[in-house]
Amino acid sequence: MVAVASVNAYDLAVSAPEKRAKSGQPQRRINGIPVYEQEFWTSKQRQANPLHEVSYRGCFKPQLPAYFIDRLSKPGDYIYDPFSGRGTTAIEAALMGRNVIANDVNPLSAILTRPRLQLPLIAAIDVRLRAIKMTEKRKNDIDLSMFYHPDTERELMNLRAWLADRRASCMEDDADRWIRMVATNRLTGHSPGFFSAYTLPPNQAVSAESQIKINEKTGKAPEYRNVRELILRKSMQLQSDINAAARWRLQQAAAQAQFLQGSAAQTAAIPDGSVQLTVTSPPFLNVVQYAKDNWLRCWFNDLDAEAIGAGITMAASINDWSAVMQDVLDELYRITRPKGWVAFEVGEVQRGTVNLDEAVLPLSAMAGFRCEAILINTQKFTKTSNIWGIGNNERGTNSNRIVMLQKPVGTC
Repeated sequence: MVAVASVNAYDLAVSAPEKRAKSGQPQRRINGIPVYEQEFWTSKQRQANPLHEVSYRGCFKPQLPAYFIDRLSKPGDYIYDPFSGRGTTAIEAALMGRNVIANDVNPLSAILTRPRLQLPLIAAIDVRLRAIKMTEKRKNDIDLSMFYHPDTERELMNLRAWLADRRASCMEDDADRWIRMVATNRLTGHSPGFFSAYTLPPNQAVSAESQIKINEKTGKAPEYRNVRELILRKSMQLQSDINAAARWRLQQAAAQAQFLQGSAAQTAAIPDGSVQLTVTSPPFLNVVQYAKDNWLRCWFNDLDAEAIGAGITMAASINDWSAVMQDVLDELYRITRPKGWVAFEVGEVQRGTVNLDEAVLPLSAMAGFRCEAILINTQKFTKTSNIWGIGNNERGTNSNRIVMLQKPVGTC
């Protein structure tokens, strides 16, 4: 690990042991900012903890925040993500002994993140699942027959009602929140490990009409899935690498953790100059339709998907996106410590014709940050992107472009 105080662009680019043989010289510069492009982290370089394996559209790999948390912070520092999503930065920071702050306009973010800091024992999850009566007949308010076998749907309806009653009566505890998180993650997917018939990967839910077409194409009706058994199986998988030390670190982080819900440009709950490192990835223009992708998860959790979608930044143009990001960067400047860092991960959009890192440079300077480097972590094309029908660097992105910002010394 490089000492935090001495980190510069060279250290960021070559401090990993396998990179020491490289020259450390930037391949090029953008407006005078050094650009380093190579594979800085891979899944083999540091196997991610299974606790991360909760799907969410547009999330980055745990290796990304781990790379910067290791180099730019120390145990006990506050690590922040203003666009938290599934909570990758928060979970990784907690596993590494840091304190965490997570914000997202989407309440699903906290539903998916908080329980993984407050882990109930598997035995407690099993006992709670057995206490839930899954066979009572309930009328659904929407038709989900294209997704679920009737018996599976009945079990989901009973689980949904149990969790709603526990929350309404202020009896919800760590076991309930954990079960809600796992069930939310298992609603739809493309393997027997999910409650649904075969469909797209679990980070997006297709429409009912699209699922009918998928069923017709596969020639299969939804098969029965045992909700209780699948939740318990996924719980064991998520906690399979949680030893006593990791559980203690997660509990310590949970005691201090802040989960905020709102605009990333307005976070009054975070004190001035309190955050050592922000690792985040904002929405990339209108590439990902968060409300559309999460409609079924919102239904299960009694949330209004359309209202949530209206609050998420879905800018149609680079100018609109820049205006929103300027306010976000101004707020990040306020909460960042002097000599603290922001790793702002963006990508290519509009078939690779727009590199959002170049748009961030003038915005960050106006906020008061000093840009130290742009790191481009190149990645191989992914199977998931193929399933989405998105070609390499077309609608999505196939590389991480991270703008490294530091708050100068002597500023407040």
